[in-house]
Amino acid sequence: MIDFLNAAFNGISIGAVLLLAALGLAIVFGLMGVINLAHGELMMLGAYATYVVQNGFKAIGDGWWNEIYIFVALFAAFLVAALAGLILERGVVRFLYGRPLETLLATWGVSLILRQFVRSANWAIVAGILLFCGLYFGGAWLLRRRPNWDSIKNWASPVLLVLSIAISSTLLAVLGRTESPFWTREWFGSRNVDVTAPAWLRGGFPFGNYQLPYARIFIIILTALCVAGIYWFLQRTKWGLRVRSVTQNRDMSACLGIPTQKVDALTFSLGSGLAGIAGCAITLLGSVGPNVGGNYIVDAFMVVVLGGVGKLVGTIVAAMAIGMLNYLIGAGTIAFLLQPVEPLANFFLFFSTTSMAKVMVFALIIAFLQVRPAGMFPQKGRSVEG
Repeated sequence: MIDFLNAAFNGISIGAVLLLAALGLAIVFGLMGVINLAHGELMMLGAYATYVVQNGFKAIGDGWWNEIYIFVALFAAFLVAALAGLILERGVVRFLYGRPLETLLATWGVSLILRQFVRSANWAIVAGILLFCGLYFGGAWLLRRRPNWDSIKNWASPVLLVLSIAISSTLLAVLGRTESPFWTREWFGSRNVDVTAPAWLRGGFPFGNYQLPYARIFIIILTALCVAGIYWFLQRTKWGLRVRSVTQNRDMSACLGIPTQKVDALTFSLGSGLAGIAGCAITLLGSVGPNVGGNYIVDAFMVVVLGGVGKLVGTIVAAMAIGMLNYLIGAGTIAFLLQPVEPLANFFLFFSTTSMAKVMVFALIIAFLQVRPAGMFPQKGRSVEG
């Protein structure tokens, strides 16, 4: 019984990590219909925000504050990822609503840019980006104030874009050739970085011959709080009602005076912020690097699709089911339980590794979707007809 309960805890902890990673994606993909392949990179930004906050607290010196930095890091990770999501939605995604393939390609390109930015980020690159944003967006704001803007915008915008890129690239080249390490030293590089958990999150709770890691217990509690917060937001707040209204019928919501563009930006930012919280949580499980988001994006999409697009309850059930199956198959628990039936035991024993367990779970999901293509909890009503 203790062995089974330990296996169940490990499965739930894996499911909690998957749910935390998929929760933001369930909002963006499920409620907005946007295939955001940069979701994993938003998790990566949250992880690196946690790393920066940790180093900032360490720089202050030893003290009790190093035991509570994780709460500041959660807030910082949410803000950084939400701001990145807002920029992504306003700069790219809002032009591609209703075109899922274009959205997929655009966000995939953004994910590659974010990975490379983390690998080579330094003050010179940041200065060049800030100069470009100031020149282009500031210049566009000034030009829109001109009375003849409508007649010159067809050629003024491209010219402004080219000039802004040229000037900022020149500054970047000049700073990159300086001998000062302040401008050229990379912040993170391509190597993985480690985040040290606070002392109260190290170790585990004794349970028979096993230990239940405090870090995973913390992630389970954090996931439960995030789910409760999202449910409260969607069901009990004015903006949550607007989000659900736009999801059901965008045209009718606009006719009723709901600012659909603001709802889109808020929803995308919220989903991105949850990805940042997930990134903060996964730093407690191991080192993180530029490619850490890619380890979770496929599983997160499987959770959303299996649970039913746009269904929060389905996302929870699917995450727990996939987490439990991954662990029970990969750890050989199912093969052990089926020992009396030798052919079945040998079959599951073949899949009793982490990688092979993912293959079997993926095959089971495909088989399930053949029977229920809309997932465990399919949508009903006008949203399906649209």
